[in-house]
Amino acid sequence: MNLNELSAREITEGIKSRTFKTKDVVQASLACVDKTNKDLNTYLTVLHDDALRQAEEIDKKVEEKRPLGPLAGVPVAIKDNIMVRKVRTTCASKILGNYKAPYDAFVTERLRAADAVFIGKTNMDEFAMGSSTEFSAFGVTRNPWEKSRIPGGSSGGSAVAVAARTVPLSLGSDTGGSIRQPAGLCGVLGMKPTYGRVSRYGLVAFASSLDQIGPFSHSVEDMAVMLNIISGKDLRDSTSVDKAVPNFSDELAKPIKGLKVGLVKEYSIGGLDKEVEKAVKDTAAVLKKLGAEIKEISLPNSDYALAVYYIIAPSEASSNLARFDGMRYGFRNAKAANLIEQYGFNRDDGFGPEVKRRIMIGTYALSSGYYDAYYAKAQKVRTLIKNDFDQAFKEVDLILTPVSPTPAFKIGEKSDDPLTMYLSDIFTIPSNLAGIPGISVPCGFNSQGLPIGAQFYANHFQDGLLIRVAQSYLKETLWNKKTPKL
Repeated sequence: MNLNELSAREITEGIKSRTFKTKDVVQASLACVDKTNKDLNTYLTVLHDDALRQAEEIDKKVEEKRPLGPLAGVPVAIKDNIMVRKVRTTCASKILGNYKAPYDAFVTERLRAADAVFIGKTNMDEFAMGSSTEFSAFGVTRNPWEKSRIPGGSSGGSAVAVAARTVPLSLGSDTGGSIRQPAGLCGVLGMKPTYGRVSRYGLVAFASSLDQIGPFSHSVEDMAVMLNIISGKDLRDSTSVDKAVPNFSDELAKPIKGLKVGLVKEYSIGGLDKEVEKAVKDTAAVLKKLGAEIKEISLPNSDYALAVYYIIAPSEASSNLARFDGMRYGFRNAKAANLIEQYGFNRDDGFGPEVKRRIMIGTYALSSGYYDAYYAKAQKVRTLIKNDFDQAFKEVDLILTPVSPTPAFKIGEKSDDPLTMYLSDIFTIPSNLAGIPGISVPCGFNSQGLPIGAQFYANHFQDGLLIRVAQSYLKETLWNKKTPKL
């Protein structure tokens, strides 16, 4: 039995039935990490001792016949911008290179209570600013399907952790597609829940009105369990919504017959790869076969989404990242002669080029004389984009789109051209602006053997509907069963 091939459900059932021990599962996970990390650069911190200690505690629970959590013994990886108490949390930035989190995030509290085992912290684009995981102070993460290519970003490490079978579940954050895009490029499932469904407490903020934590998995069943655990109201996050959390696992057995699925006419853009376009059309055909109705819809303000995002997100980033000055924690340059130099040197040496670029864009957009022309206007157009979705969901239950315009591109291919890189998120950004949930599901491979992802949107707090359609689609196609040969 290859323990690394098991789903989270199979692991928990095996531990409860004493087919194997948690220690066996965790040792297999850590061995896979050790074997693959040199080539893929998936993990920035590997928690060998802590993970084995957690495993011993769970095995002791089993021996004493104490109640076990719903993820008992399941190895989980955490993106390195989510706090895990007493563990290094760097955001893949030099400015936080030796920072240890003093507390758990809401989601890591919930996972501890569920008896999950933390294997390590995953690589990412610095402060979640990027679409390729090339903008990390600690090196590029590589796609396990083809190591010369990017895994997507910014949660590239969390996607690769699942795709390479080091863990069955991981957590990422999604500000403009940072879960769904790497999931699509690595051939796994990735979900951005409705804004406010999952607390952001303990997530290092990039753009506070856009950020949301969500899961990666191979199995829709595992994703539903993870979503059950991390969802819910948290008094420490004022944007966390006090709304009853349904049992997402109840959606797994429901059919999709009779659901209306929209295809967006504005998303037939010139830069869309032909093989990606065909894979998404084939996805629509499968849904139709399963009894869904397919119809064309319009999101007329789609053309403005990218521009709106790249005003709002950098503006919020410039405000959120002001706290990283090296004075209370993090990197400090030893050569400064005075306080002003200290601030300048700390931030100049501590931040990478993409973070600096976005801070400057955001500071400019918020500056006196430009606020109304840029930030205030962007917020008004954001409302129009949200209204487009509100109108569309009066006609359809779900929206089907590509995840990314192309399969994974080669490392370095777009890193010198920020505008081309930003276009990688053209299909994922609108849901963050509108606050609606989105899920990426594997839907095929191109002629070079690279994964292609399809994306589904649903209306606010219809996260369960995404679980339902993903399960129905993947039961029919089994694209999620394919794994890379490492």
